[in-house]
Amino acid sequence: MLAILYDIHGNLPALEAVLADAEEHGAERYLLGGDYTLFGGWPRETLARLRELDAGWIRGNGERWTADPSSAPEDKTVQAAIAGARQQLGEQAVADLGALAEQTVVDGTRYCHASPVSDVRSFLPEPSPEDDELLDGIEESRLVFGHTHLPFRRQSTDGVELVNPGSVGMPFDGNPRAAYALVDADGALEFRRVRYDHALASRTVRERFPDFGEVVMRRIESARLTV
Repeated sequence: MLAILYDIHGNLPALEAVLADAEEHGAERYLLGGDYTLFGGWPRETLARLRELDAGWIRGNGERWTADPSSAPEDKTVQAAIAGARQQLGEQAVADLGALAEQTVVDGTRYCHASPVSDVRSFLPEPSPEDDELLDGIEESRLVFGHTHLPFRRQSTDGVELVNPGSVGMPFDGNPRAAYALVDADGALEFRRVRYDHALASRTVRERFPDFGEVVMRRIESARLTV
């Protein structure tokens, strides 16, 4: 059983809840889809926990931005979060995460952070005119991605199964429960939601990182991007 974890964002309580649920349901391997530490209350601890897993890793825009702050938006919240993550992780970990591969293929499924052509341009629950461009050159029948923190599954116009397992640490679909997915040996995929203490997570990020924590606190509490 493969557990697919995306967009953890330094939320250690959410990660621990998901790992416990995944283990209970027979997970033996993990695919980690990027955005591991940025914006969360426990960046260093989250990375340490992830490194204990038998896992494949890919890079998200969060890792790219943290390694190269000049590539990130000139937004006060974003830059403050980057500075906090860099201080917590240290130069070597920041560099290692920034050097991860952008995508991988496991058991015939392609995994990327947002889309095969970008780590910030992604698919939405409803079809978009951009879908064909974002899928250019893809040969696999299933594509798994994250970035938008919105769990869904649909078919593209040319028959590619598009799967977003949602966000472990910061869902944006109005449901604060941590989201991830399981894939069994036959390729059947199951979406999972797990309760955790999201009030603790929101309170901790505000207390530990006041420069950006207020914004993140509201997002975790509301499970929405804009509040």
